[in-house]
Amino acid sequence: MLVTSSLALAQPAWAADIVPAAKAAAVSVAPTVDLKKTQEQLTLENSVADLQLKHDLAALTAEKQRRELEAAIYKQKLEAELASRQAEIERLNKQTDAINKALALKDAERKNKLDEELGGVREKLEKLRAQNELAAAELAVKARAVALNEQELKLKTTEMQLRRVDFDGQIAKANLELELRDKRDQVNNRVLADVKYTRDPFKNGELTISDRRIPLNGVITMSTADRITERINFFNNQNREFPIFIVIDESPGGSVAAGYKILRTMKGSQAPVYVVVKSFAASMAAGITTLAARSFAYPNAIVLHHQLSAGTGGNLTEHRERVKDLEEWWKRLAAPVATKMGIGLDEFTRRMYQHRSTGDWQEFGDEAKKLHWVDEIVSVVHEESYVKNPDGAAASRTAAPAPLRMQDDAVTQEVDPQGHAFAKLPRLSPVDAYYLYNPDGYYRPTP
Repeated sequence: MLVTSSLALAQPAWAADIVPAAKAAAVSVAPTVDLKKTQEQLTLENSVADLQLKHDLAALTAEKQRRELEAAIYKQKLEAELASRQAEIERLNKQTDAINKALALKDAERKNKLDEELGGVREKLEKLRAQNELAAAELAVKARAVALNEQELKLKTTEMQLRRVDFDGQIAKANLELELRDKRDQVNNRVLADVKYTRDPFKNGELTISDRRIPLNGVITMSTADRITERINFFNNQNREFPIFIVIDESPGGSVAAGYKILRTMKGSQAPVYVVVKSFAASMAAGITTLAARSFAYPNAIVLHHQLSAGTGGNLTEHRERVKDLEEWWKRLAAPVATKMGIGLDEFTRRMYQHRSTGDWQEFGDEAKKLHWVDEIVSVVHEESYVKNPDGAAASRTAAPAPLRMQDDAVTQEVDPQGHAFAKLPRLSPVDAYYLYNPDGYYRPTP
């Protein structure tokens, strides 16, 4: 505003020439229009100058604010540096104090030596004070060390807890992975498809065996008969419509009493009991096959019929009695087989020795069908009872199921003094006899 006022009082050069001219020529009067223009020009120039001053003032104000900010920043830096310097000064002061105290202690020692009589008590006092201060300083250091150790201990404890949590998490994850793997193994090692039951399992030369399956392998003993009859009864109680399968992989026969027990249980079963021969059925096993309600065999399976044979001790009368018992057993077991063949018992016996001098009449499955020893020849057998993988990892971690290929555990293998392996048969009851195919004497009765 002051600048504006000074500009308003200033006169242009041409204005100074007007007054003398007016005085010189009074008769000459400037036109009114020129004065107005001059006033307007001055006013405009003053306005421009005023705006210019305002602009300059705003610039100066911004510059002032910038300078103030720079000054404030510089002040803060100075204050920070001052604080750092003050901290350093305090550290130096403490260090100086410590040095001074050490010097004072040394000075006191020197004074003590120079003035031993007068300053003895004062020297001790100074030493005690110095020692107290030193002890206090050491105690403070130890306290700080204890506090630091406590912090480190807390930190280590926290780290251990975190590691424990992480370890527990890893263990839990590993356990879950193991459990998942076990479940996956259980799924992979089991057949999840449902077993399909049918009243007629034989179609187009293919036989489907369901899980109503009973294995018959090895020598037939009373324990074998007990297991088979128990399973026949169980399957009957479960269902009386669908067939039960006795599957013979390989059996040389065995006890006639045990075989007869199996036959009577088969006959009394409301559910049909079928016999399947896959490899070899001889003697009592062949009789069970032929007298079944329905029997099946592979074309190359072997079925062997022969007469009973037994070795007995005793006098002649005892031998005759024993022979009489064996003949009765032979009639009861072989006569139904001969009847199914459409011949008499004597003819059946005669033809046995026509085929072999030993009387061991064996035929392959397709020929056995022609003799009515088996009813059907199968080209393919579908086993639906195998629902667990026998080589699966899960099988080793769980209780083993009852084996499908059941052997009689009453028969044990031994080695005689000559180094020949043999199987010791269990002792028979006095009214029983072995109906067994044993050409090489591998099976030996218990004396």
